[in-house]
Amino acid sequence: MSDTTTTTRQRPAAVILTPAAEARIAALMAQAPADAIGVKLSTPRRGCSGLAYSVDYVTEEASFDEKIATPGGIFYIDGASVLYLVGSTMDWVEDDFTAGFVFENPNAKGSCGCGESFMV
Repeated sequence: MSDTTTTTRQRPAAVILTPAAEARIAALMAQAPADAIGVKLSTPRRGCSGLAYSVDYVTEEASFDEKIATPGGIFYIDGASVLYLVGSTMDWVEDDFTAGFVFENPNAKGSCGCGESFMV
């Protein structure tokens, strides 16, 4: 009989959040509805290329969602969307004309001209 032990390594987060994205999540949670438990990223079918990024408040935890603890609150990734997002970086960008989350997604094979949607 061998004396082996099993160690479990911590799995890296599916999506890397920049400090600006974490700060935006904190700002969103500071003004969230009372029943919100976090912010959730999903990829609904939408737009010219097929999938779009959607960030919304979430009021209950789904069993297959990825969960990332940030200083400002819990960030969830829709369980059905994780495969499309693994290895992505999520940033928050503001300039004089626009503000929004920006995604660098190595799984995206292309996107539409307006940047609304992407394909894998």
